[in-house]
Amino acid sequence: MLPATTLEQWAVLQAIVETGSYAKAAEQLHRSQSSVSYAVAALQQRLGVTLLELRGRRAALTVAGESLLAQVRPLLKNFGEIEMRARGLQAGERTALTLIVDSVFPKELLFAALRGFQQRHPAVKLHVTEVLRTESEPLLAAHEADLYLITQRPDDPAASDFLLSVDFIAVAEPGHALHAVEPPLSAAQLDAHPLVVIADRQLQRLIKAHPASLWSFTTIDAAIEAVARGVGYGWLPLHRIQPLLDDGRLRRLPLATQRLRKTPLYLVYGDESLSLDPVVATLAALIRGVCSER
Repeated sequence: MLPATTLEQWAVLQAIVETGSYAKAAEQLHRSQSSVSYAVAALQQRLGVTLLELRGRRAALTVAGESLLAQVRPLLKNFGEIEMRARGLQAGERTALTLIVDSVFPKELLFAALRGFQQRHPAVKLHVTEVLRTESEPLLAAHEADLYLITQRPDDPAASDFLLSVDFIAVAEPGHALHAVEPPLSAAQLDAHPLVVIADRQLQRLIKAHPASLWSFTTIDAAIEAVARGVGYGWLPLHRIQPLLDDGRLRRLPLATQRLRKTPLYLVYGDESLSLDPVVATLAALIRGVCSER
């Protein structure tokens, strides 16, 4: 059974509500006022429900109109996206983009770039995969993504752009035994205590044979929690643990040497030709922009 109403009629109703009048809706839709009035009249007749009423000089929804239009709005949005995607296909624009991101990349920068991308290309689906540093090299070699934000720089420096460096510092919870040792701490003193590290599953198998006492976790969040709970000390990204340092749940370790480790992050194209793709180039430019403002 075919629906008695059309999306066009609902779109006209929505335009009237948004503009507040039939005349303004007609102007917005580039239609005559009589055709706008007819569309709404036909919609109400087929539904058997009054959808609009005049409040002063403004057209407003009735209670029934508010309820019904609320259900239709997502459909109007979805159809708009479908038509936008169709126009993109007709113009040869890609409909999906794959991004692989190192887990230490600052989330606030990533999401700022993704929001900007969504505003510019709402019809393009974006697939984001977060990986550990050790996982990026094989994925890069396999050309698994259109864009990478990773620590692994390709052999050809021209194929990548430096974005930023992430600072790592050695920390432990305030009650950890290392904080009771006379500073500065030597490498030998650190080796006497478990070290919390972030490692993928393949690296974890190798760590089992490591002579040092290493506790490995596959996510940064788990590693941070482990250190904060006193499981061991660890080298953790400063931007992720700053709140824990500020409220005293973590304390920096007074090391004798190498008090700061810097991890560079690069923007890498999955294929050199992708730099010419306007959709990929848009996302790349947005990522460069948020990183430069950091």
